Amino acid sequence: MTNEPRNSAPLSVETVLLAGMAVVMWAAWLGWDQHYDVHPDGSTTGPYEAWQVIGLSLGLLVPVCRAAFRGHGAAAVLGTSGGLTLAAAYDWSDDASGLFVIGAGMITIGSAAAAALAAVLTSTLHQIVSGAGRPGH
Repeated sequence: MTNEPRNSAPLSVETVLLAGMAVVMWAAWLGWDQHYDVHPDGSTTGPYEAWQVIGLSLGLLVPVCRAAFRGHGAAAVLGTSGGLTLAAAYDWSDDASGLFVIGAGMITIGSAAAAALAAVLTSTLHQIVSGAGRPGH
């Protein structure tokens, strides 16, 4: 058995496809909401609601796990975090304070960590399940 991905698609193609999917998902879940909610006490929240971020996260979980299942865990991490970082930086770039760079960096770190965890768990589960049916395991 080789250590090559179980798919014939090159890693770079998978990475670009996942990045594109992350950008599209950002636009669908978060890109349209640009207003902050002002509460009676004067505090503000937003612009995103929890359900939007959860929807984005769960929506990206499927392609990340699919890529990891096919042996493209690195593409899952790089593509997803790269696409989300690109989308966040573009979406937030009109911030005059320049703090959007810190937010985009946090998106990079957080999405890479989450995608890596999902990819490792998926890959490990796949190995356990596929190894269970072989003699001697």
